[in-house]
Formats: sequence, structure tokens, C-alpha cells
Amino acid sequence: MHYDEIHPGRSRNLPPVIVLAGGAARHPSYLGDLAGLGSRYRLIVPHLRGVGRSPGSPVAEVGSFWRQAEDLERLREHLGLDRVLLVGHSAGTRLAIAYAAQFARGLAGMVLITPPAGYLVDTPSDANEVIARRRGEPAFDAAVAASEAGPDLSNDDVFHAWQQRAAPMGYAAWGAAEQAHAMIGRWDLAAAKAYFSVEPPGDLAARVGALAAPVLVIAGADDCLTGLEPVKALATRFPAGRVEVIARCGHYPWLEQPSTFRHAIDAFLDEWESAEKEPRANS
Repeated sequence: MHYDEIHPGRSRNLPPVIVLAGGAARHPSYLGDLAGLGSRYRLIVPHLRGVGRSPGSPVAEVGSFWRQAEDLERLREHLGLDRVLLVGHSAGTRLAIAYAAQFARGLAGMVLITPPAGYLVDTPSDANEVIARRRGEPAFDAAVAASEAGPDLSNDDVFHAWQQRAAPMGYAAWGAAEQAHAMIGRWDLAAAKAYFSVEPPGDLAARVGALAAPVLVIAGADDCLTGLEPVKALATRFPAGRVEVIARCGHYPWLEQPSTFRHAIDAFLDEWESAEKEPRANS
């Protein structure tokens, strides 16, 4: 399995941050360095199974988000870390939560960026209301039509092309920066299918409710893909969870509202760093 390192020499006596891409099965290059987060931390960015430079598995369930938690545990061991800090985006948050549910002792904390939440909360989605506010923009309306028609699963090329046609739904605005960003990072069809090939266990919500690690959920107020209310509700599932809602923002807050995104994540990491240092200070 392959992973990229961003600023590999940066340590500050703190563990690196492991960053999980979404898509599902999109090449992680679309994450960039998360609005400069790599200037603060060493970022470890895995290529998930079947994506980029990591091979897939002939057994689909091995590439599921539930089973790839085992890959993260092996990565933790490989890096020589007692615990890991996970930052997941979109479908990558499913993997982060799967790791937390199975390897809670190895989790130091999580940041969940615009996570899908319907599989963990009962709060009705308000995505249709968010979509209705954007209607009338030609590129957006065409993206909604593509999304409603569903993906073409014939091969990688047509699947990737469908993702790009639907891309304007992911942003609160469709300007030059958003259009350029939407072109970054191909999807892998086989890996995407494998990612959802295993259903999580029925007690997943109970496991989430027992987690002690701190969790920050970052939501886009104009995220048509997840809606807002279910994402806010997800934060309440974690005993040490909290939510930050970013205005005028869709599914990619580090690109759409980078300053606000960094303010939210940096405040969380400041608290996490203080908590990590406290036991050493008292020892």
C-alpha cells in the first residue's frame, strides 16, 4: 500500500496527521495540502485500495471502508505511532469512523469534513432544500440532472466523466477555482464498488457513542451532497464531538472558504495539542 507524505520533515514532537480522501475511490491529489495544513503538520495521505499507486484486491470486501480500517491499523504500526489523528473528507469519513469503531485504543482524535451522515443518524436530510436554493444556474441544474440520472458504470472513463458532469453540485459557487479543482483526481470504478461492498455492523452507532476521543465535524452550510442537518446531528453522536458550520460553502471547505476552514481546524488542533502535552507536563 502506498502513501504520500506532505512536509515529511515536520514533526514538532507531535504525531503526523493521516488524511483520508473521499470520492469514494478518488485519487487524493484533489485534497492538496488542505489549505496549508501541511505547513503545520506532517501529513500522511494513503492511496486507498485500488486507487492511485495502491493495488486493489481480488476480494471486493477487502477494499470496503469497513475492512480498510485494518489497513489503517497496519499503517499506524508501520509509522510507530501509539495513536493516530485522522482527518477524513466525505466518503473518507466512513473509513475514519470504521477505524474508530474497531480500533478505538489507537485513535487520538478525528476531523470529519463534510461527512455523509444518513447511515448513522435519523435526522431527515435537507439536501433538497439546499438544492432548491441553487436552482436556476445552468451548470448547477445540469449537474443535478446528471446526478439524478445516476452514474454510468460501463468503465472507468465514463464513470469519471459522470462524476465531472455532476461536479458543480459539490460547490456553493461554480467559478474558475472550483472548475479547476473539479478536474483534479480521477475516480476508480472498481475501487468505488468495493468500498461499499460491506455493510457496517448494526451496533455501529453504539460503538460511536462510546468513543472517548475528541471529534470535530466540519459542515458546509450549502452542501448539496450531504445536506446540513444530518451532518450537524452526526456531531452529537460522539461524546466529545462538536460541529463547525461554514457559511457560503459546499462540499470542499478548504478550497471554498480556506481561512474559515483553517480557523476551525486549527482551533481544534490547538486544544488537541494541549491535551496531548498535558500528561507529559505532569509526569
